[in-house]
Amino acid sequence: MVRRDRLRRMREWWVQVGLLAVPLLAAYLHIPPPQLSPALHSWKSSGKFFTYKGLRIFYQDSVGVVGSPEIVVLLHGFPTSSYDWYKIWEGLTLRFHRVIALDFLGFGFSDKPRPHHYSIFEQASIVEALLRHLGLQNRRINLLSHDYGDIVAQELLYRFKQNRSGRLTIKSLCLSNGGIFPETHRPLLLQKLLKDGGMLSPILTRLMNFFVFSRGLTPVFGPYTRPSESELWDMWAGIRNNDGNLVIDSLLQYINQRKKFRRRWVGALASVSIPIHFIYGPLDPVNPYPEFLELYSLKFTYMLFSSTRKTLPRSTVSILDDHISHYPQLEDPMGFLNAYMGFINSF
Repeated sequence: MVRRDRLRRMREWWVQVGLLAVPLLAAYLHIPPPQLSPALHSWKSSGKFFTYKGLRIFYQDSVGVVGSPEIVVLLHGFPTSSYDWYKIWEGLTLRFHRVIALDFLGFGFSDKPRPHHYSIFEQASIVEALLRHLGLQNRRINLLSHDYGDIVAQELLYRFKQNRSGRLTIKSLCLSNGGIFPETHRPLLLQKLLKDGGMLSPILTRLMNFFVFSRGLTPVFGPYTRPSESELWDMWAGIRNNDGNLVIDSLLQYINQRKKFRRRWVGALASVSIPIHFIYGPLDPVNPYPEFLELYSLKFTYMLFSSTRKTLPRSTVSILDDHISHYPQLEDPMGFLNAYMGFINSF
């Protein structure tokens, strides 16, 4: 009798816990996205949107040096947005006539449809569509990319090398801290869980919050160059915009795509006919030193500070300070900008 009474009380306790948990969970899942900071609001207000197959894509387009023919297009990384480039934006406008960046589909202020099959191929087509929208499809373009954007750049380079009509004409390519080689890429634990979690992934994306996000992202920055809490909130606000946290698992399928199409995308970098450069933060846990550079050296026979550069493939590397990690344009904007300008001014 005592045991039966105890079991009854336990059942009543669990019912009460459940009744309390359900509204709390419902409230949690419907927490509105954070308000945009003044800086992020200004970034959005100064940008524009164009439509790609019924989807709104956000982009920035600044006019810089008058009379210069040079155009640079910036391709951001995962899971952030074009706002990653804000620290070097003004510096780029002092060198280029047009500085252009977009939020890829599923990122930042662009639309984030679901369900949707997100792919690197589609993102590359969106870049091409943006340049057609701006009337720049016949201009020679300098590409500057980071992380996820590196893979999009590789696909654009592949299309350029195939001489496909209507494709982008690339003048130069500068990559930075991206997993251009699947075998040296070390995704974070949360990324592995989300991309391969099956039925668990949608649950994890709904339960993700600022605390989980910041704890996951902070370790990819160097110990002395980690973002402030306000900077992390800006990144999180971009992700939460249009419920972007709910498509992270779909976006992460690019890791599997990169393995599947390795020959196509790594092969696009071989036998280059245009100047290619890589800016590298060596403390990067996602693309670790020295494995990454050893493979880069093997594939492209680069020689740092080589006096025989003309006899080598036109591919070089800038290695930033030892404490710079996965987001070099945010961690060391001046070093990053100097490295890029050194590259651009070398041809």
